[in-house]
Amino acid sequence: MTKVFIDGSAGTTGLKIYERISSRNNIELIRLAEDERKDPKARKAAIFDSDITFLCLPDEAAKEAAEFAAGSNTVIIDTSTAHRTDDMWAYGFPELSGMREKIFSSKRIANPGCHASGFISLAAPLTENGIIPKDAVLSCFSITGYSGGGKKMIAEYESENRDILLDAPRMYGLTQAHKHLPEMSKICGLENPPLFCPVVAPFYSGMEVTITLAAKDIKGTADDIKDIYRSYYTGGLVKYVEDISENGFASASLMSGRDDMIISVYGNNDRILLVSRFDNLGKGASGAAIQNMNIVLGVNETEGLVIAESEE
Repeated sequence: MTKVFIDGSAGTTGLKIYERISSRNNIELIRLAEDERKDPKARKAAIFDSDITFLCLPDEAAKEAAEFAAGSNTVIIDTSTAHRTDDMWAYGFPELSGMREKIFSSKRIANPGCHASGFISLAAPLTENGIIPKDAVLSCFSITGYSGGGKKMIAEYESENRDILLDAPRMYGLTQAHKHLPEMSKICGLENPPLFCPVVAPFYSGMEVTITLAAKDIKGTADDIKDIYRSYYTGGLVKYVEDISENGFASASLMSGRDDMIISVYGNNDRILLVSRFDNLGKGASGAAIQNMNIVLGVNETEGLVIAESEE
């Protein structure tokens, strides 16, 4: 029986992780009383008692919790931003070349950011295969459901008296200093962070990340990109799909409620659109965390996850 502790179980990601593992008969959950949730001694004891601890905390609290784990045999899966560019931590996107093996053997795993997961799924195979030059400055926009903003934003969007401005999509990250940018560039081997425009829209969950490319700026064609995706994504939760648009539209909510991801290539020979669609709470957060736990445990990495009907 694997003992699991969720440090920060009251937040959106922590709650979703709890939902995914609470019914598993191979997991024993370590729970703290309400008055112990922020007690350093109680948290440290729970971490040491666990086989796997999920950190669902703000960055500084996650760093503190990681320090609590020093000297333990616990595997830490951190869902915060704190350790995603730390070379001592495995980056928790197992579909990347060689990453599944690193995750399996690591005691410290940094779960990817939601926007970053979409960007990396599209860009990393292409930089790795020389289609996109390392010095490129890519342009990316990403649409997410409001659940990605956590409990406070969920409450704002679901309030009966919500601000009328919340009825339309809202762009943010306006200073071009979004917290996902460092991992997006580092994991893809890019010398420059992308020009990145995240947008939150009035639907609960789902995410659509798009990179725009001009054929003149890359070393290859749209067909070359499709071939790379087909050969690159042959396992895990990421799948290349030739065309899954809906009558000329591509909805950001298509993968809502699921833990897998689909990527597609649209456009034409001169103007290319790379599109990744998934659930910001699934492959973009808690679903990815459970996938990483499954890899560590050596079980089927889709156990306890909701994936495409054809793959269940």
